[in-house]
Amino acid sequence: MTEKGQNRPAPPGKRNLFGTDGVRGVANEYPMTAEMAMQIGRGAAYVLNKDAKKRPEIVIGKDARLSGYMFENAISGGICSMGGNVTLAGLLPTPGVAFLTRDIGADAGIVISASHNQFQDNGIKIFSHDGFKLPDEVEAEIENLIFSDKLDSLRPTGAGIGRVKRLDDASERYVEFLKKTFPEDIRLAGLRLVIDAANGAAYKCAPAVFEALGAEVFPIGVQPDGENINRDCGSLHPEVAAKMVLEKKADLGLALDGDADRVIFVNHQGRVVDGDHIMAICARDLNRRGLLARKTVVATVMSNLGLKIALRNLGLNLVQTDVGDRYVVERMRREGYNFGGEQSGHLIFLNHNTTGDGILSALQVLAVMKREEKTLAELAAIMESLPQILLNVRVSERVDLMDIPGIERQCRLVRETLGDEGRLLVRYSGTEPLVRVMIEGRDEQEIKRLAEETAAVIARELR
Repeated sequence: MTEKGQNRPAPPGKRNLFGTDGVRGVANEYPMTAEMAMQIGRGAAYVLNKDAKKRPEIVIGKDARLSGYMFENAISGGICSMGGNVTLAGLLPTPGVAFLTRDIGADAGIVISASHNQFQDNGIKIFSHDGFKLPDEVEAEIENLIFSDKLDSLRPTGAGIGRVKRLDDASERYVEFLKKTFPEDIRLAGLRLVIDAANGAAYKCAPAVFEALGAEVFPIGVQPDGENINRDCGSLHPEVAAKMVLEKKADLGLALDGDADRVIFVNHQGRVVDGDHIMAICARDLNRRGLLARKTVVATVMSNLGLKIALRNLGLNLVQTDVGDRYVVERMRREGYNFGGEQSGHLIFLNHNTTGDGILSALQVLAVMKREEKTLAELAAIMESLPQILLNVRVSERVDLMDIPGIERQCRLVRETLGDEGRLLVRYSGTEPLVRVMIEGRDEQEIKRLAEETAAVIARELR
């Protein structure tokens, strides 16, 4: 049974439970309860293998959150109750689960993580057998199964119940995979790297990869205790890595998030280099080597206008999607592109992995630095960012923002003020109860004023 008061099936093809990056929320509060996790396990085991003649085999990996143990057991129980077998990978980055799902021929991979959120949150995201995140319609099918209680009539008994086993070398397999994505003729000997693993899933494997390739590594955020994941470290706090870069006179700093599917770079001067600059750097390198499919980069609407200008100057194209790396990947697959990402540090090298991979992305950038014998600061000069202001407004419910006259009028006035010299983007967060207001333009003081006015209007109208 679903939880009392939450029996709300989504319309066909629509999702209430799953967001842009799986299910996420405060651990032990709906929807992130052990009961719901078990139901998700049951639904996934059925939907992802309903036409097969064998037991579904599903990999489960997690980050370092305290609640991960609870959800690992609950999801495993749900899968086994539907006759599926579970392989527990233990602590493993999200891209590691995507890789492992393909590597061992599993029917699906499940990640227990809330990415960059604090430890009290957790989430569940699911990969299909090919290592790609589930399409919206498949997530909706799982949802409707859960809320219809149909699964209660499909329980196997006796020998039909599934088994659980542990894969003790999951992390080592992922490390070997990552090393193979790095050019054989390049070594990192002589490079000094600061790596902030955010006290998360990559606290062991990230330093191991770069050390194996010859770099001198200064690790931080590598003492997870279940509660300190992402706390004052990692990709949300690149200033921590920046400080150590300067102290150690390092060549590069890498700040991962809790599940290591994204990375923020810090150059040798201690300055942050965001995902837009990294996409410009890697796009030029891939194109020079004849490896950039259709001479195109796929990014989201949050990318800075400067990226479009930089790519245009290189004779390359930019295609933009809704916010969320899943939508970047979907567009890449649908239209035959192989490189894209987000300003926030999700970078997808589709020739290597099926999802954003912070460690893999860092390896690709290091390869460019070594090939061109340039610092990241020198490479990043390829792009100039236009001033950009991003503000968040906390809300209690979601309504169509443009249906509210005061908000619609404010947005129209801002767009008229900016004209062709900037842009306004107002949208809901896919993972938190927030409205995000983003404005770009030539005049930083003006766009800051416009962003603050717009955020104030939204807060007042949605009170």
